[in-house]
Amino acid sequence: MYSRPGCHLCDEARAVLLRIGEPFDEIDIDSDDELFKRYLERIPVIALDGEELYDFFVDEQDLRRRV
Repeated sequence: MYSRPGCHLCDEARAVLLRIGEPFDEIDIDSDDELFKRYLERIPVIALDGEELYDFFVDEQDLRRRV
């Protein structure tokens, strides 16, 4: 999950990922200028196996099917 501190949509996406219960990495886009430029207007972004699946909101049912 690509996110940044203070992002309420990121908090909501994180809650979905925690409910699903699969391990995940969270990458702070503020840590890298390129990530910041790429994702600032799209976070949170959820990627699975290198494929970006969701911007802004996570479809919990769809993600459960994919993991």
